[in-house]
Amino acid sequence: MRIKKEIRILGIDDSNFTKEDKNVLVVGALLRGGFWIDGVVSTYVERDGLNATEKISTMINNARYKDVRAIMFKGITIAGFNLVDIEELSMTTGLPVIVVMRKMPDFASIEKALDNLTEKQNRLNIIKKAGVIHEVTVQETSEIFFQFNGLEEEDARELIRISSMHSNIPEPLRVAHIIATGVVKGESTKKP
Repeated sequence: MRIKKEIRILGIDDSNFTKEDKNVLVVGALLRGGFWIDGVVSTYVERDGLNATEKISTMINNARYKDVRAIMFKGITIAGFNLVDIEELSMTTGLPVIVVMRKMPDFASIEKALDNLTEKQNRLNIIKKAGVIHEVTVQETSEIFFQFNGLEEEDARELIRISSMHSNIPEPLRVAHIIATGVVKGESTKKP
Protein backbone atom coordinates (compact mmCIF):
# COMPACT_ATOMS: atom_id res chain seq x y z
CA MET A 1 0.00 0.00 0.00
CA ARG A 2 1.32 3.43 -0.91
CA ILE A 3 0.92 5.68 2.14
CA LYS A 4 0.97 9.43 1.60
CA LYS A 5 1.17 11.80 4.55
CA GLU A 6 -2.24 13.22 3.56
CA ILE A 7 -3.98 9.85 3.20
CA ARG A 8 -7.74 9.97 3.81
CA ILE A 9 -8.79 7.81 6.77
CA LEU A 10 -12.38 7.31 7.92
CA GLY A 11 -12.52 7.02 11.71
CA ILE A 12 -15.74 5.44 13.00
CA ASP A 13 -17.13 5.64 16.54
CA ASP A 14 -20.49 5.30 18.21
CA SER A 15 -22.24 7.88 20.35
CA ASN A 16 -23.24 7.62 23.97
CA PHE A 17 -26.38 5.58 24.59
CA THR A 18 -28.57 4.24 27.38
CA LYS A 19 -30.13 0.83 28.05
CA GLU A 20 -33.39 2.25 26.73
CA ASP A 21 -31.92 3.17 23.34
CA LYS A 22 -32.77 0.63 20.65
CA ASN A 23 -30.62 2.28 17.99
CA VAL A 24 -27.31 4.09 18.43
CA LEU A 25 -25.77 6.82 16.27
CA VAL A 26 -22.51 5.86 14.56
CA VAL A 27 -20.38 8.62 13.01
CA GLY A 28 -17.59 8.41 10.49
CA ALA A 29 -15.14 11.33 10.33
CA LEU A 30 -13.06 11.51 7.16
CA LEU A 31 -9.69 13.11 7.88
CA ARG A 32 -6.92 13.87 5.44
CA GLY A 33 -3.50 13.34 6.96
CA GLY A 34 -5.02 13.45 10.41
CA PHE A 35 -5.26 17.26 10.14
CA TRP A 36 -8.15 18.26 7.90
CA ILE A 37 -11.72 17.11 8.19
CA ASP A 38 -12.95 16.34 4.69
CA GLY A 39 -16.38 15.02 5.62
CA VAL A 40 -18.73 13.29 8.01
CA VAL A 41 -21.07 10.34 7.48
CA SER A 42 -23.48 8.65 9.88
CA THR A 43 -25.85 5.76 10.36
CA TYR A 44 -27.68 4.00 13.17
CA VAL A 45 -27.05 0.48 14.41
CA GLU A 46 -29.00 -1.68 16.82
CA ARG A 47 -27.75 -1.63 20.41
CA ASP A 48 -26.29 -5.10 21.14
CA GLY A 49 -27.48 -6.21 17.70
CA LEU A 50 -25.74 -7.88 14.79
CA ASN A 51 -26.15 -5.30 12.03
CA ALA A 52 -23.07 -3.07 12.50
CA THR A 53 -21.05 -4.57 9.63
CA GLU A 54 -23.92 -4.27 7.15
CA LYS A 55 -24.99 -0.77 8.22
CA ILE A 56 -21.42 0.61 8.24
CA SER A 57 -20.64 -1.00 4.88
CA THR A 58 -23.75 0.58 3.37
CA MET A 59 -22.87 3.95 4.94
CA ILE A 60 -19.39 3.86 3.38
CA ASN A 61 -20.42 2.50 -0.02
CA ASN A 62 -23.25 5.05 -0.37
CA ALA A 63 -21.12 8.03 0.69
CA ARG A 64 -20.02 10.50 -1.94
CA TYR A 65 -16.45 10.29 -0.62
CA LYS A 66 -14.69 7.95 -3.04
CA ASP A 67 -11.15 8.83 -1.93
CA VAL A 68 -11.24 7.02 1.43
CA ARG A 69 -8.13 4.83 1.70
CA ALA A 70 -8.62 3.16 5.11
CA ILE A 71 -11.20 2.65 7.86
CA MET A 72 -10.40 2.83 11.59
CA PHE A 73 -12.34 1.72 14.66
CA LYS A 74 -11.69 1.90 18.37
CA GLY A 75 -12.40 -1.77 19.09
CA ILE A 76 -14.66 -4.08 17.10
CA THR A 77 -17.71 -3.45 19.28
CA ILE A 78 -20.15 -0.69 18.40
CA ALA A 79 -23.31 0.20 20.33
CA GLY A 80 -22.66 -2.21 23.16
CA PHE A 81 -21.91 -5.62 21.71
CA ASN A 82 -22.82 -5.08 18.06
CA LEU A 83 -19.63 -6.52 16.56
CA VAL A 84 -17.98 -5.32 13.36
CA ASP A 85 -16.71 -8.18 11.20
CA ILE A 86 -13.58 -6.43 9.91
CA GLU A 87 -12.85 -9.12 7.32
CA GLU A 88 -16.32 -8.81 5.80
CA LEU A 89 -16.24 -5.00 6.00
CA SER A 90 -12.91 -4.91 4.18
CA MET A 91 -14.29 -7.19 1.46
CA THR A 92 -17.58 -5.32 0.98
CA THR A 93 -15.98 -1.86 0.88
CA GLY A 94 -12.70 -2.79 -0.79
CA LEU A 95 -10.87 -0.85 1.94
CA PRO A 96 -8.39 -1.88 4.61
CA VAL A 97 -9.68 -1.85 8.20
CA ILE A 98 -7.64 -1.08 11.33
CA VAL A 99 -8.93 -1.56 14.86
CA VAL A 100 -7.16 0.37 17.63
CA MET A 101 -7.43 -0.38 21.36
CA ARG A 102 -5.92 1.42 24.36
CA LYS A 103 -5.45 -1.85 26.24
CA MET A 104 -5.49 -5.58 25.60
CA PRO A 105 -9.09 -6.90 25.66
CA ASP A 106 -10.14 -9.14 28.55
CA PHE A 107 -11.49 -12.06 26.53
CA ALA A 108 -12.76 -13.98 29.58
CA SER A 109 -14.96 -11.02 30.59
CA ILE A 110 -16.12 -10.53 27.00
CA GLU A 111 -17.14 -14.18 26.67
CA LYS A 112 -19.01 -14.01 29.98
CA ALA A 113 -20.86 -10.85 28.85
CA LEU A 114 -21.87 -12.60 25.63
CA ASP A 115 -23.85 -15.13 27.70
CA ASN A 116 -26.50 -12.39 28.03
CA LEU A 117 -26.92 -11.93 24.27
CA THR A 118 -28.30 -13.93 21.37
CA GLU A 119 -26.07 -15.74 18.89
CA LYS A 120 -23.10 -16.05 21.24
CA GLN A 121 -21.18 -18.39 18.93
CA ASN A 122 -21.65 -16.10 15.93
CA ARG A 123 -20.33 -13.18 18.00
CA LEU A 124 -17.35 -15.22 19.20
CA ASN A 125 -16.57 -16.16 15.59
CA ILE A 126 -16.50 -12.46 14.62
CA ILE A 127 -14.10 -11.75 17.50
CA LYS A 128 -11.80 -14.61 16.44
CA LYS A 129 -11.90 -13.55 12.78
CA ALA A 130 -10.54 -10.12 13.74
CA GLY A 131 -7.17 -11.83 14.11
CA VAL A 132 -4.05 -11.45 16.17
CA ILE A 133 -3.68 -8.38 18.36
CA HIS A 134 -0.44 -6.46 17.78
CA GLU A 135 1.25 -3.70 19.77
CA VAL A 136 2.56 -0.40 18.42
CA THR A 137 4.29 2.58 20.01
CA VAL A 138 2.86 6.02 19.22
CA GLN A 139 3.89 9.43 20.48
CA GLU A 140 7.30 7.87 21.27
CA THR A 141 6.15 6.61 24.68
CA SER A 142 2.56 5.34 24.44
CA GLU A 143 1.74 1.79 23.46
CA ILE A 144 -1.58 0.79 22.00
CA PHE A 145 -2.91 -2.41 20.45
CA PHE A 146 -4.34 -3.03 17.01
CA GLN A 147 -5.84 -5.56 14.61
CA PHE A 148 -6.17 -5.18 10.87
CA ASN A 149 -7.53 -6.66 7.66
CA GLY A 150 -6.92 -5.83 4.01
CA LEU A 151 -3.38 -4.47 4.36
CA GLU A 152 0.05 -5.48 5.58
CA GLU A 153 0.98 -5.21 9.26
CA GLU A 154 3.68 -2.59 8.63
CA ASP A 155 1.22 -0.46 6.64
CA ALA A 156 -1.27 -0.65 9.52
CA ARG A 157 1.46 0.45 11.93
CA GLU A 158 2.39 3.37 9.67
CA LEU A 159 -1.24 4.53 9.32
CA ILE A 160 -1.63 4.49 13.10
CA ARG A 161 1.62 6.41 13.60
CA ILE A 162 0.96 9.14 11.02
CA SER A 163 -2.59 9.75 12.23
CA SER A 164 -1.80 9.86 15.99
CA MET A 165 -0.67 13.43 16.46
CA HIS A 166 -2.29 14.71 19.63
CA SER A 167 -2.80 11.50 21.61
CA ASN A 168 -2.23 7.78 21.35
CA ILE A 169 -5.59 7.45 19.59
CA PRO A 170 -5.54 8.35 15.88
CA GLU A 171 -7.15 11.69 15.02
CA PRO A 172 -9.91 10.22 12.79
CA LEU A 173 -11.17 8.26 15.82
CA ARG A 174 -10.86 11.23 18.18
CA VAL A 175 -12.83 13.44 15.80
CA ALA A 176 -15.53 10.80 15.19
CA HIS A 177 -15.92 10.44 18.96
CA ILE A 178 -16.13 14.21 19.51
CA ILE A 179 -18.80 14.59 16.81
CA ALA A 180 -20.88 11.57 17.91
CA THR A 181 -20.96 12.48 21.60
CA GLY A 182 -21.48 16.17 20.84
CA VAL A 183 -24.55 15.42 18.72
CA VAL A 184 -26.13 13.07 21.26
CA LYS A 185 -25.17 14.72 24.55
CA GLY A 186 -25.10 18.34 23.45
CA GLU A 187 -21.35 18.53 24.07
CA SER A 188 -18.42 16.23 23.50
CA THR A 189 -16.57 14.21 26.09
CA LYS A 190 -12.81 13.93 26.25
CA LYS A 191 -11.79 10.30 25.76
CA PRO A 192 -12.76 8.25 22.73
